[in-house]
Amino acid sequence: MKSIHIKNVSKSLGGEAVLEKLNLVIPAGKFFVLLGPSGCGKTTLLRLIGGFESVDDGEILLGDQDITTMPINERKIDTVFQNYALFPHLSVFDNVAYSQHLKKIPQDVIAEKVMKILATVGLERHASKGIDQLSGGQQQRVALARAIINEPEVLLLDEPLAALDVKLREKMLIELIELQESLKTTFLYVTHDQFEALTVADQMAIMNYDGQIEQIGTPKEIYEFPKSAFVAQFVGTTNMIKGKLTEREGASVIDVASLGSFFVDVPQDKKYLLAQHADVLLSIRPEKIEISKTPVEGFSNMLQGSVKSIVYYGRSTQYNVVVSSSLTLQVFEQNEEHFPQEVIDYDDIVYLYWQKENVVILER
Repeated sequence: MKSIHIKNVSKSLGGEAVLEKLNLVIPAGKFFVLLGPSGCGKTTLLRLIGGFESVDDGEILLGDQDITTMPINERKIDTVFQNYALFPHLSVFDNVAYSQHLKKIPQDVIAEKVMKILATVGLERHASKGIDQLSGGQQQRVALARAIINEPEVLLLDEPLAALDVKLREKMLIELIELQESLKTTFLYVTHDQFEALTVADQMAIMNYDGQIEQIGTPKEIYEFPKSAFVAQFVGTTNMIKGKLTEREGASVIDVASLGSFFVDVPQDKKYLLAQHADVLLSIRPEKIEISKTPVEGFSNMLQGSVKSIVYYGRSTQYNVVVSSSLTLQVFEQNEEHFPQEVIDYDDIVYLYWQKENVVILER
């Protein structure tokens, strides 16, 4: 297991800067995810680590070894691509064995290694099949097997599930987690899909449109405590409300034009915003808001509004509630009962409630 250190790495493509003085540490033995919008440079970074592109400036270290200019075949790194890049004319067995033949490994050793790896990914019974006889999920497992048979220090995965349908993607995510835990190899997974990232990551880095790292942390840290408006809006869904942070009668509040004041908890690292009476953003996740047609006590904050639209997701229902001419809030309610006592419909007047502890204060 080895970590990857990205030190002041810059890269331009077609005369346009994609990455500028990027610094990042990918810890050894972790399932690390790079999450960001399309075109932000995450795949370029992966290709630099894999050796498919050359670095313009900066260094890439694998453990203590500088691999910045090292040829691809000398790096203890393998890659699983979005399109799998399998050999269609070879069987499953021969696809996985291909790199071993190039290394002149004895046939009996290759056979043993290949069957062991195929068993790891659940394909031992498909060894003799052609690639065109496999489903998308099975082809993805062949690509994984072909990479991990080389026992890489790092496995790079470039949006490997993009071609799969939703149900198969969810299944493969769990299998990837289990595979990484069994191999103890450093996985670097690149995606623009927040669901995939939150599902598999031990740690994740969020890249913005300019190719800069906005935040690094565990999925829970990033979802519950985003450091910027970009992270809050890109990872999951959130409601953003503009206001002025101030103090009144010993309590911290955010004054919002035309809506009133809302109680908030101000963490220690945001106290300077309170001292400045700064203009801020209030971020509140839709699932942190309670909705009811009747008044409820025990909450820090309350708003009244009218239901504009309803989206039923099975496990939950999304309500879009108009609270002013310029603001509509999203609310997610878990569907816990077959026959709920309160049924909320279009145009109903409702009350929205949330606790001050569930508000995240962000700089504007």
